[in-house]
Amino acid sequence: MSTEKNTPQMENPIVLTDGAVKQLLRIKENENIAEGHGLRVGVKGGGCAGFSYILGFDEKGADDDEFVINGITVFMDRAHAIYLLGIEIDFQDGLSNRGFTFNNPNAEETCGCGTSFSA
Repeated sequence: MSTEKNTPQMENPIVLTDGAVKQLLRIKENENIAEGHGLRVGVKGGGCAGFSYILGFDEKGADDDEFVINGITVFMDRAHAIYLLGIEIDFQDGLSNRGFTFNNPNAEETCGCGTSFSA
């Protein structure tokens, strides 16, 4: 008889598109991001709609959950999950729009620039 518990594993809470992964790997290489650093995805108060997104490489914090999404280690503060579950992060490289975009199903309202939201 096995005493091992079958613990369910949380699915990845966010989606990184192929375009986002490609750009993040490029940034990680060009900026010489240290080993052990992962992509921090989070929110902070501010922006024209109430919350702004946090996106950058950082060390893992005590309150962070860790995920590996498409080969990228992602850190997310547990308290931010309510605002970020299901978000899709993409990278646009067009003539009229260049940068990371956030498609957040939890956002009740987003600003025109797409980098802040209300929930």
